[in-house]
Amino acid sequence: MGLIDTLCEACKALKWKAPSKIQREAIPLALQGKDVIGLAETGSGKTGAFALPILQALLENPQRYFAVILTPTRELAYQISEQFEALGASIGVKCCVIVGGMDMVSQALQLARKPHIIIATPGRLVDHLENTKGFNLKAVKYLVMDEADRILNLDFEVELDKILKVLPRERRTFLFSATMTKKVKKLERASLKDPVKVEVSSKYQTVEKLLQYYVFIPAKFKDVYLVHILNELAGNSFMIFCSTCNNTVRTALMLRALGLAAVPLHGQMSQNKRLASLNKFKGKDRQILISTDVASRGLDIPHVDVVLNFDIPTHSKDYIHRVGRTARAGRAGKAVTFVTQYDVELYQRIEHLLGKKLPEFKCEEDEVMALQERVGEAQRTARLELKDIEERKGMKRKGRGKGGDSDDDDTEQFNGARKRIKKNGAGGGGKGKGKFKK
Repeated sequence: MGLIDTLCEACKALKWKAPSKIQREAIPLALQGKDVIGLAETGSGKTGAFALPILQALLENPQRYFAVILTPTRELAYQISEQFEALGASIGVKCCVIVGGMDMVSQALQLARKPHIIIATPGRLVDHLENTKGFNLKAVKYLVMDEADRILNLDFEVELDKILKVLPRERRTFLFSATMTKKVKKLERASLKDPVKVEVSSKYQTVEKLLQYYVFIPAKFKDVYLVHILNELAGNSFMIFCSTCNNTVRTALMLRALGLAAVPLHGQMSQNKRLASLNKFKGKDRQILISTDVASRGLDIPHVDVVLNFDIPTHSKDYIHRVGRTARAGRAGKAVTFVTQYDVELYQRIEHLLGKKLPEFKCEEDEVMALQERVGEAQRTARLELKDIEERKGMKRKGRGKGGDSDDDDTEQFNGARKRIKKNGAGGGGKGKGKFKK
């Protein structure tokens, strides 16, 4: 495809044996110096499709501040940085991640060392452009917008305009996205010159090896069904998607009360806590990651076996991204979506988008209901612990003005309430606990 040997060796070291569809189509065009719009389903190797041409161009013409990669979420920024560093290890590429939630001063010091590649979320990059002395993007040769539709959905339009204004006109621009929206079309007009469109999948689709199911349940027994399905599929690693930050923490606490190792990941956690949760899950220390849509985009965790949509996504396109966390790079995976009486219309939209009816995930109702009492007990424990966490946060805020970051985000050390319940003799969930222990 025109890639030099050094980079081919780097791909081999990463065990990338053959290029994916999007890489096969996008890389030759990018190497010819064209602007590229790449549309491909999630998990198809988009990062490699823009990282390899940029590294090759950097080798031909080494300079600092060579490329800027914009991404919607902090976790994705770190992941892209890892891929750049792995691919560019033999040529000494320096990357710098500029995201919110981290210390501005240490980021400014990193920028002062003039890295080759800057990977940033738009908001924090604008902060540095406005406040960090001597930092500008006048020399940048490449701009990449990864998950472009999501960058615009999070309403970074103002920030994007500011960034585009300070970038040189003579540059190459790559737009990558799994879904094409009207906003992305607008962005394309604003920032690309005679772009070539590389479309690997025009209709929204999920990978063939992904088995998708739905389960229709009464809203009040949602937790009970969740525990039942986790038991049924025990031994797998799970990603559970909830719609709110609070619900991720509540669900994590409830599952912990039942002896299941779960970690939450949501936007109100400090950045270090988010990375810690993600690393525990990536390192297989925890089997269950419970997340908001923060983790639905682009995160590549190879060993996710099952995705559970505990709360149905309001935008059907987000469904594609969520279930794309499993069955990545040719592996198999399962996705189960919980549909309550209130979600029918949203669920029908998802089926309409996929263009097919999904099979039902069979559950034996009496087996599910047998868990009701124990789950009820765990829900009460979780409620008490949530209340404790809230009170602690309140005390912290009073103690240090407002907005102090909570240390209890991770909820790992949080079993104070559970101990209290046991002390008071109300801990009825002791019988038969073995089933939940791994």
